[in-house]
Amino acid sequence: MSGKRFPFSAVVGQRAMKLALVANAINPKIGGVLIRGQKGTAKSTAARGLAALLPPLEVVDGCRFGCAPEDSTQRCPECERRGYPVPAYTRPPAFVELPIGATEDRVIGTLDIERILADGQRHFEPGLLARANRGLLYVDEVNLLPDHLVDTLLDAAAMGVNTVERDGVSFTHPAAFVLVGTMNPEEGDLRPQLLDRFGLAVDADGLPSTVDRAEVVRRRIAFEQDPEGFVRAWSSAEAAESARIRSAQAVLAAVRVPDVILDLIARICTAFEVDGLRADIVTYKTAATLAAYAGRQEVTPEDVRQAAELALPHRRRRQPFDQPGLDHQQLNDIMDEFGREDPPDAPPPRDPPPPPPPDRDDRPPPPPSGSPPAIVQAPTSQTFDIAEMADPHLPVAAPTHQTTGPTDMHSRRRASMVLAPRGRHVRSVASPTGTVDVLATLRASALSASQHIRKADLRYKLRMAPVGTLTVFAVDASGSMAAHRRMALAKGAVMRLLLRSYQTREEVALLAFRGAAADVLLPPTSSVHLASSRLRSLPTGGRTPLALALRTATRLLQHAGRRHATRSQRLVLISDGRANVPMIAGGDAFADALAEAQQLKNSGIPSVLIDTEDGPVRLHRAAALARKLGATYLRLANS
Repeated sequence: MSGKRFPFSAVVGQRAMKLALVANAINPKIGGVLIRGQKGTAKSTAARGLAALLPPLEVVDGCRFGCAPEDSTQRCPECERRGYPVPAYTRPPAFVELPIGATEDRVIGTLDIERILADGQRHFEPGLLARANRGLLYVDEVNLLPDHLVDTLLDAAAMGVNTVERDGVSFTHPAAFVLVGTMNPEEGDLRPQLLDRFGLAVDADGLPSTVDRAEVVRRRIAFEQDPEGFVRAWSSAEAAESARIRSAQAVLAAVRVPDVILDLIARICTAFEVDGLRADIVTYKTAATLAAYAGRQEVTPEDVRQAAELALPHRRRRQPFDQPGLDHQQLNDIMDEFGREDPPDAPPPRDPPPPPPPDRDDRPPPPPSGSPPAIVQAPTSQTFDIAEMADPHLPVAAPTHQTTGPTDMHSRRRASMVLAPRGRHVRSVASPTGTVDVLATLRASALSASQHIRKADLRYKLRMAPVGTLTVFAVDASGSMAAHRRMALAKGAVMRLLLRSYQTREEVALLAFRGAAADVLLPPTSSVHLASSRLRSLPTGGRTPLALALRTATRLLQHAGRRHATRSQRLVLISDGRANVPMIAGGDAFADALAEAQQLKNSGIPSVLIDTEDGPVRLHRAAALARKLGATYLRLANS
């Protein structure tokens, strides 16, 4: 294809996502936007389309960091040494995509090896953060990036500078960019600490309307058949949006936020019990930006409402399994109460602001027509009774690679590390462990006073990665556990263990057995939010194929162990132990279960068994099964 990007204005619906992107384009100090949604919801399309709307930049000629000639507060060290005025030219803002496999050196920069070999002097080689300065940095699947890289991106986005201290180099350069991250929650979540540091977060939901879905297909096919013609047809809408962004940037510094509006922001953030003050600050900045976008120089309560809907949902999630989003009724009540209060003495009335141009979401040009703003209600979260049991000590099977720390899962800081082909570069060693460390090799060669690099001079990068853990939850969903209260307690126990998995960044899998089948409802994943949703809809009833469940769990764990040798493993079995489906017709179902339990124990995979048996007649088979497994044995309270 021609390389044309799908026009931002032609994206159907997704008003909240588009508004958050535009707000960050107007005011990068908001701190970026995280777009969450399932595949096929125009996340990447909208992010790429935004770059075409950013106003052109005046750049110092020859500057590797894209410094502005007139801005003395954001100059790189090289531009500080220049004599001013300097030659400049105009170019579009950079649009930089950060690939999932990018190394830390590629992101933040490193030494220029070519210059070192040429003149023996240390020179800094800029990375992707330098290229993104004054532009847009786009990270697809940001939740799959290593946490230390996400930390680096967010630090640079918040401070507007990138500081490199490594390999004998100390260098600081401007790195003011619009950070746009996209992710599919089914593939894992960001840590809450990282999630909070994104200025805004929106959910890109699917389009329920058949009319909208048909329009999406119509526009996409038209774009693929004639990209240049499609872009040309939307050029007027794109130009109008770009002009509106430039106008908002020009008026932003003059926007006034009255004290009464600041009180409203503080009242909303307090009512929603968000942690820290970042939410208040981001809501303030976003409300001012939205006022500028509407052509006004004073923030209104409606600006605050819209800002709260963009800045608070990802900050008020109190538990990992609570659905993100705001209670819109609560927000409405706060706004209504604010509107009923006597206003303070108001300044003289201003001229009415110009009406904003119509929304161009839902009709092809010319002329595009608008659609009313839509507020997506957060789904309600179904809860289960949490089992009143002691926090269990969960053993794990150690990984096959050498670790640098304990594997005690009861420890708060479990961050054991293993040698890995990818991960953080911790030091350089002489033994071959992976890729050659060029700088360390040159240093060793120089110290040996050799004119050539010898084999003995080679140094290799030692990389360490955190030890991962896979927990397979095998849940008995048969009729022997069909009583509502017992199933609720069992689900509560699993939810508590999932919570621990979330906090320690582990992977989980979910297996349910009933009738004659043991089904893997959720393959290994770090998205415990998805695991909990699958658990909530778990069907019950039928017989108990316990032996088949143990065999399936064993195979699942062994297969995962072969694919990820650095990951430790464990099984959590929720059952009353009353097996009644043998592996072969006419066999002994419980004897088969004991045999499979012995196989699992022989494989070296530790396990936890949570006994759900209750009632006046108890067979205590779960306890016998736990002994055969060598498992940690627990009982649900009141069972």
